Order: sequence, then structure tokens, then C-alpha cells
Amino acid sequence: MATLLTIGDAAKESGLSVKMIRHYEQSGLLRKSPRTDAGYRLYNSEQINQLRFIRQARNLGFSLHDIQSLLALWQDPQRESRVVKQLAQQHLDEIAGKIAELQHMQQVLTALADSCRGDGSPHCHILQQLAKPG
Repeated sequence: MATLLTIGDAAKESGLSVKMIRHYEQSGLLRKSPRTDAGYRLYNSEQINQLRFIRQARNLGFSLHDIQSLLALWQDPQRESRVVKQLAQQHLDEIAGKIAELQHMQQVLTALADSCRGDGSPHCHILQQLAKPG
């Protein structure tokens, strides 16, 4: 792709919305693109690749801060893969913690739902349990 793309075309190529591309520029993840005399942003192939990279990293749940680090590592030919792996492993550990929290929530909610008769009476064990202190 030797030509420059407008933000709409960059969105199509990268799989991101125009709004997200603007957001990534404003947050500093993507360097500001040059503009035409009419004020249209223009993106080169390197920026499109960066946008794809950002989309993939966001799809994996990386924070913007982590993506900034990953982009810097990606663009550094002297990087050490152990640093990249540490970042990925840290994120993986966070995901495992979130999964454990969600599984606990599921167990508690399942027990609460099972304890409710779910009939026409006003008595509801779910509400009683939620109202308990602590």
C-alpha cells in the first residue's frame, strides 16, 4: 500500500472505527497523521499496521498503557523477547484472576437463583441475601 489513506479508509483497512483511530491519536498511541489542505487526515502503511496491531492487542484485553509498551517493543529491533513475554504473562495472570472472580460470582448467583422459588409470592431469598450486612 504505497498511497496515503483517509481516516475512513484507514478504519476499513485496520478494522477500527474512525472514532477509535482519533482516540488512539489523541492518547498518543498513534502519532498524529499529516493533513491535507482541506484538513483530512492521511495515513501511511506503517500507521495502518500500527492500527492493526493496536486492534489485535485491544481484542486481547491489553490496556492502553500496555499497548504503548508493546508498540515500543515491536518497533525496537534490539528488544529482548523476555520483556515481551513478561508483559504477556502479567496480562495472562490478570485474566486468570478475573476468570476466578467471575466463576465465584457465577457460583454465588447460581446458588441464589436456585434458592428463589420464582413464583408469585413476594418472598425472595435473593433479595434477603443481598440485603444482609457484610
